[in-house]
Amino acid sequence: MEVILREDVDNLGSRGDLIKVANGYARNFLIPQKKAVAATESNRKIVEQERDAHNRREAKLKTEFEGQAKQLNGTEVTIAQKVGENDQLFGSVTSQNIADMLEKKGFTIERRKIQLEEPIRTLGDHKVTIRLHREVTAEITVHVVKDEE
Repeated sequence: MEVILREDVDNLGSRGDLIKVANGYARNFLIPQKKAVAATESNRKIVEQERDAHNRREAKLKTEFEGQAKQLNGTEVTIAQKVGENDQLFGSVTSQNIADMLEKKGFTIERRKIQLEEPIRTLGDHKVTIRLHREVTAEITVHVVKDEE
Protein backbone atom coordinates (compact mmCIF):
# COMPACT_ATOMS: atom_id res chain seq x y z
CA MET A 1 0.00 0.00 0.00
CA GLU A 2 1.32 3.45 -0.84
CA VAL A 3 1.09 6.12 1.84
CA ILE A 4 2.32 9.67 2.32
CA LEU A 5 4.04 10.36 5.63
CA ARG A 6 2.68 13.29 7.64
CA GLU A 7 5.63 13.30 10.03
CA ASP A 8 9.10 11.82 10.30
CA VAL A 9 9.05 8.09 11.12
CA ASP A 10 12.27 6.37 12.18
CA ASN A 11 13.65 3.82 9.70
CA LEU A 12 10.89 4.67 7.22
CA GLY A 13 11.12 8.21 5.91
CA SER A 14 10.49 11.86 6.55
CA ARG A 15 7.49 14.16 6.29
CA GLY A 16 5.96 14.21 2.81
CA ASP A 17 7.69 11.08 1.50
CA LEU A 18 5.66 8.69 -0.65
CA ILE A 19 6.47 5.17 0.54
CA LYS A 20 5.21 1.65 -0.01
CA VAL A 21 4.48 -0.34 3.14
CA ALA A 22 2.60 -3.51 4.05
CA ASN A 23 -1.19 -3.09 4.12
CA GLY A 24 -1.47 -4.12 7.77
CA TYR A 25 1.28 -1.72 8.87
CA ALA A 26 -0.48 1.16 7.15
CA ARG A 27 -4.01 0.28 8.30
CA ASN A 28 -3.15 -0.74 11.86
CA PHE A 29 -0.38 1.69 12.78
CA LEU A 30 0.49 4.55 10.44
CA ILE A 31 -3.01 5.77 9.52
CA PRO A 32 -4.65 5.43 13.00
CA GLN A 33 -1.68 7.19 14.60
CA LYS A 34 -2.05 9.97 11.98
CA LYS A 35 1.54 9.43 10.90
CA ALA A 36 0.48 8.82 7.30
CA VAL A 37 -2.42 9.10 4.87
CA ALA A 38 -3.37 7.03 1.83
CA ALA A 39 -1.60 8.18 -1.34
CA THR A 40 -4.44 9.86 -3.25
CA GLU A 41 -4.13 12.99 -5.36
CA SER A 42 -6.09 15.17 -2.91
CA ASN A 43 -4.04 13.89 0.03
CA ARG A 44 -0.83 14.70 -1.85
CA LYS A 45 -1.91 18.33 -2.16
CA ILE A 46 -2.89 18.54 1.52
CA VAL A 47 0.37 16.98 2.67
CA GLU A 48 2.33 19.35 0.40
CA GLN A 49 0.62 22.34 2.04
CA GLU A 50 1.35 20.92 5.50
CA ARG A 51 4.99 20.42 4.53
CA ASP A 52 5.30 24.03 3.34
CA ALA A 53 3.76 25.33 6.58
CA HIS A 54 6.05 23.08 8.62
CA ASN A 55 9.13 24.30 6.72
CA ARG A 56 8.16 27.94 7.35
CA ARG A 57 7.72 27.27 11.07
CA GLU A 58 11.04 25.42 11.22
CA ALA A 59 12.86 28.28 9.48
CA LYS A 60 11.39 30.79 11.94
CA LEU A 61 12.33 28.62 14.93
CA LYS A 62 15.83 28.12 13.57
CA THR A 63 16.47 31.87 13.32
CA GLU A 64 15.17 32.38 16.88
CA PHE A 65 17.44 29.63 18.18
CA GLU A 66 20.43 31.02 16.26
CA GLY A 67 19.96 34.32 18.09
CA GLN A 68 19.74 32.51 21.41
CA ALA A 69 22.85 30.48 20.55
CA LYS A 70 24.85 33.69 19.94
CA GLN A 71 23.92 34.87 23.43
CA LEU A 72 24.67 31.48 25.00
CA ASN A 73 28.04 30.85 23.32
CA GLY A 74 30.83 31.52 25.77
CA THR A 75 28.52 31.74 28.78
CA GLU A 76 30.16 30.52 31.95
CA VAL A 77 28.30 28.85 34.81
CA THR A 78 29.79 28.12 38.22
CA ILE A 79 28.39 25.27 40.29
CA ALA A 80 29.57 24.66 43.85
CA GLN A 81 29.50 21.02 44.97
CA LYS A 82 30.50 19.29 48.19
CA VAL A 83 33.69 17.29 47.90
CA GLY A 84 35.30 14.55 49.92
CA GLU A 85 38.85 13.29 50.12
CA ASN A 86 41.05 13.78 47.07
CA ASP A 87 38.60 16.41 45.78
CA GLN A 88 36.11 13.72 44.76
CA LEU A 89 32.56 15.04 44.34
CA PHE A 90 29.69 13.80 46.46
CA GLY A 91 27.13 13.08 43.76
CA SER A 92 27.53 14.69 40.38
CA VAL A 93 26.58 17.70 38.27
CA THR A 94 23.68 16.81 35.97
CA SER A 95 21.98 18.57 33.10
CA GLN A 96 19.24 19.66 35.52
CA ASN A 97 21.83 21.46 37.70
CA ILE A 98 23.19 23.24 34.62
CA ALA A 99 19.67 24.18 33.45
CA ASP A 100 18.90 25.64 36.89
CA MET A 101 22.07 27.75 36.85
CA LEU A 102 21.35 28.96 33.31
CA GLU A 103 17.86 29.95 34.41
CA LYS A 104 19.38 32.11 37.17
CA LYS A 105 21.35 33.85 34.40
CA GLY A 106 18.18 34.48 32.41
CA PHE A 107 18.26 31.60 29.91
CA THR A 108 15.35 29.16 29.80
CA ILE A 109 16.81 25.88 28.54
CA GLU A 110 15.18 22.47 28.87
CA ARG A 111 17.47 19.95 30.52
CA ARG A 112 16.95 17.53 27.60
CA LYS A 113 18.75 19.97 25.32
CA ILE A 114 21.90 19.95 27.43
CA GLN A 115 24.17 17.30 25.92
CA LEU A 116 26.04 15.49 28.68
CA GLU A 117 27.32 12.05 27.79
CA GLU A 118 27.46 11.33 31.49
CA PRO A 119 27.12 13.50 34.61
CA ILE A 120 30.17 15.57 35.61
CA ARG A 121 31.96 13.96 38.55
CA THR A 122 35.17 16.01 38.78
CA LEU A 123 36.17 19.52 39.78
CA GLY A 124 37.36 21.92 37.10
CA ASP A 125 36.17 23.44 33.86
CA HIS A 126 34.01 21.44 31.47
CA LYS A 127 32.75 22.35 28.00
CA VAL A 128 29.07 21.49 27.59
CA THR A 129 27.13 21.53 24.33
CA ILE A 130 23.54 22.69 24.24
CA ARG A 131 21.50 21.51 21.27
CA LEU A 132 18.82 24.15 20.79
CA HIS A 133 17.60 22.85 17.42
CA ARG A 134 18.55 20.06 15.03
CA GLU A 135 20.98 22.40 13.28
CA VAL A 136 21.79 24.93 16.05
CA THR A 137 24.11 24.26 18.98
CA ALA A 138 25.83 26.43 21.56
CA GLU A 139 28.76 25.73 23.84
CA ILE A 140 29.07 26.89 27.43
CA THR A 141 31.70 26.41 30.11
CA VAL A 142 30.72 24.87 33.44
CA HIS A 143 33.08 25.56 36.35
CA VAL A 144 32.69 22.96 39.10
CA VAL A 145 34.19 24.28 42.35
CA LYS A 146 34.34 23.21 46.00
CA ASP A 147 31.40 24.20 48.18
CA GLU A 148 33.02 26.13 51.02
CA GLU A 149 30.27 25.49 53.61
